[in-house]
Amino acid sequence: MSSTGTPVARSEVIVPSRVLGMALFIATEALFFAGLISAFVVLRAQAIDWPPAGQPRLPIGVTGFNTLVLLASAWTMQQAAATLRRGEPQVRRLIMITAALGALFVGIQGYEWVNLVRYGLTTGSSLYGATFYTIVGAHGLHVLAAVISLIAAALIAPARSREGTDRTWLDPFRMYWFFVAGVWPVLYVLVYLS
Repeated sequence: MSSTGTPVARSEVIVPSRVLGMALFIATEALFFAGLISAFVVLRAQAIDWPPAGQPRLPIGVTGFNTLVLLASAWTMQQAAATLRRGEPQVRRLIMITAALGALFVGIQGYEWVNLVRYGLTTGSSLYGATFYTIVGAHGLHVLAAVISLIAAALIAPARSREGTDRTWLDPFRMYWFFVAGVWPVLYVLVYLS
């Protein structure tokens, strides 16, 4: 109550602005990937031969392993968030493990790309090659950006842990990581397996 006897509204933060901001960003990114996926599906449906004759087949096995690497990184990210909420000190280590798994994912994809280019799959070789590199490359850039943000999160983790009051500061990083890890199995099935 105020001094005049009228009730005073208390503001409670239901959703922190950093979480809301990340949710909106992820929504736009989801639309971006939906557009890429839609274009891929339409182009594939219109093609007589997909993949075209003479183009190398995609490495399903190594990419399947790489998918497991990215899914494992989602688990380590979740462990980092849970560790932070419990106030345990391993947060930085778990964030760095997540970033390392993400970097491994990007590295394996880079290795795949070098081999595919060597075997003749380029953006100019066919529409198949152009759409492959566009979709997979866009995702790879998102993972790389997420790895960089996780390294930044790991660098600030000790200072945030010393403050000790906010145990949700990692949530936007976790949300973005779950997004890049979650969209990949969809792309793997669509681009590599179908």
